[in-house]
Amino acid sequence: MSCTIRNGICKCENLTYNRDGDLLFSCAKDHTPTVWFADNGERLGTYRGHNGAVWCCDVSRNSARLIMGSADQTVKLWNVQTGAQLFTFNFGSPARSVDFSVGDKLAVITTDPFLELTSAIHVKRIAGDLTERPSRMNKQSCNGTPQYEYTTIVSAGEDAVIRLWDSETGKLLMESNKDLGHKKAITSLSKSRDGSNFLIGSLDKSSKLWDTRTLTLIKNFVTERPVNAVAMAPLLEHVVLGGGPDPSAVTTTDHRAGKFEAKFYDKV
Repeated sequence: MSCTIRNGICKCENLTYNRDGDLLFSCAKDHTPTVWFADNGERLGTYRGHNGAVWCCDVSRNSARLIMGSADQTVKLWNVQTGAQLFTFNFGSPARSVDFSVGDKLAVITTDPFLELTSAIHVKRIAGDLTERPSRMNKQSCNGTPQYEYTTIVSAGEDAVIRLWDSETGKLLMESNKDLGHKKAITSLSKSRDGSNFLIGSLDKSSKLWDTRTLTLIKNFVTERPVNAVAMAPLLEHVVLGGGPDPSAVTTTDHRAGKFEAKFYDKV
């Protein structure tokens, strides 16, 4: 299945744990995403094949497959253990965010605006034979970093609004309360292990925990710096917030002024 929701700017995280919490996958601008042992930081290997910065990745629930989005306008599917490329989705613009659905049979992919193309959310079938099966979906405007859960997609982006979409029709189902939501651009989104809630990071120096089904605000985490990335621990009730100002605004003589540390919080 190939489905599309258009318009908006999408971002993602560069670090992803597998469901068991023993592997950590890192993506960066060096074209060589890497897998590590989470407990001791030992490097296990790299996945070579992208020709541009790799912005994001997600790993299947059984840790067998890895999906990655890149500035080279492709999304690649990998065998986690062997590093073999299994399939490549080609787009006409950079792929900014990827996420497996529950059950790992679908993947949601966002692409950036490029030339005459607007940004978009695409839903692709990850079939057993690794082939695409196209179908149609109504096009609706959407900003943000998506996560694919059951029959809905949650998105959030530069307009600071969280949206819930019907993944089959593209219909907008719900928007977050603007009074309770973020006041500046949303930079990142991370879902809980069971998908029942998700964490949002924003340039307004806060991170918020939301209920996936109702978009009810559960908890607010306040920091003293813009939040550029968030993550939820797969095994413990911990959340991690990473951030700091734009590196161009930090002097080279005092790197401490940037406050680029990552902070851990108790989720409850």
